[in-house]
Amino acid sequence: MGFFSWITQDSGKSIANQYSGKKTFVVYLKDNKGNSWEETNYDGYGIFGGKDFYELLAEMNGKKTRDEGIEIAFSKKRFLSPNLSEDSLWEWVDEEPEHCPDQGYFYDDSEDDEDDL
Repeated sequence: MGFFSWITQDSGKSIANQYSGKKTFVVYLKDNKGNSWEETNYDGYGIFGGKDFYELLAEMNGKKTRDEGIEIAFSKKRFLSPNLSEDSLWEWVDEEPEHCPDQGYFYDDSEDDEDDL
């Protein structure tokens, strides 16, 4: 299995993981009830501040497990989704964050990026 990563909903930045060679940055995972989890060094496996993105997605949709959350996320049905932002004051919106096509790790080395280590 590969890494999980997304694009932040407020700044449009790819959430790089700590193994990628790119700088990590603070990311906030938010639910629709006002809860927030802060992650300072993302590991690439969907855990933000000790909370699993897919487990939270499951909980927001009346389920319990990470596997159920993954199943919901990749279904064609409408669902409530956690939000991911750089801004701690971001207000939850009823939109799913975009998945990072590079999985937060497999970036094109030819890209000149100021976020490289």
